[in-house]
Amino acid sequence: MKKKLYIILTVLIFAIAICLIDAVIHPNYFVKIPIKILFFLALPLLFFFKNKGDFGDFKKLFVFRKKGLFVSLLLGIGVYSVIIGGYFVTRNIIDYSNVTTSLGDSMGINAGNFLIVSLYISLMNSFLEEFFFRGYGFMTLKKYSSKKAAYIFSSSVFALYHVGMLIGMFDLGALALLLFGLILGGLIFSFLNDKLDCIYPSWFVHMFANFAINTVGFILFGII
Repeated sequence: MKKKLYIILTVLIFAIAICLIDAVIHPNYFVKIPIKILFFLALPLLFFFKNKGDFGDFKKLFVFRKKGLFVSLLLGIGVYSVIIGGYFVTRNIIDYSNVTTSLGDSMGINAGNFLIVSLYISLMNSFLEEFFFRGYGFMTLKKYSSKKAAYIFSSSVFALYHVGMLIGMFDLGALALLLFGLILGGLIFSFLNDKLDCIYPSWFVHMFANFAINTVGFILFGII
């Protein structure tokens, strides 16, 4: 019970904190990066340090398995295509004009530094999020709760974590659609890791999703 409570509270409090920081304080993105990295790593590592019997399961998260790799890559390419296609289908319906303004005003992201930010988001941040929300917030949590509860919790908190960043970019209808997509994505990521017993499958798909989102960013900033 204590282990389950620790995992739930640390994941939930961190997600709420990031949400509020993004929505209220609007820190420069380059200031936020080291803080997020610290907590993404420190909270799970503290759990495994206190519960050394679970350390074997922690190491299993990083065991690379070829099984499912091809399917994950195909799914990633499919997700990329859907997101890019979705942008072109909805660009005359959804107002994307606030995206670049919000990124610049609230996070200090602009056309000049977007390439660096996009590489970090796609490669490093996606891996950290998969480790934290799926490796720790789902695969570790499901040992101490029902699998269904772990699925719902991990995907819902993953969406909550993004609310503060998205709330200034889109109207409520578009925001609700994006949050639904994030919850669905979280469920798919958890399913992949559940079946293949490591975090790499969801990371590959997550990486391609971020590649697509950043491609849209390049378009909106007028870089491509």
